[in-house]
Amino acid sequence: MKHVKVFGPGCARCQQTADMVKAEAAKIGVEVEVEKVTDYAEIAKAGVASTPGVMIDGKLVHAGGLPKPADIQSWLK
Repeated sequence: MKHVKVFGPGCARCQQTADMVKAEAAKIGVEVEVEKVTDYAEIAKAGVASTPGVMIDGKLVHAGGLPKPADIQSWLK
């Protein structure tokens, strides 16, 4: 199971990113646990300069704007 953190203040784009991660994981048959991180100190500590940010298994893979579905799939593989 992949542990995914979505960093952001709770905006619509951050929610959409979390939903996209779940949808793309289901398409490729990967189990994910998605955690939303809204605390600004935690966001900064993770090195996310612009939101939404995505971290998979402790590795920051995306920051700023909506990720592309194909990118999400490649990060989860």
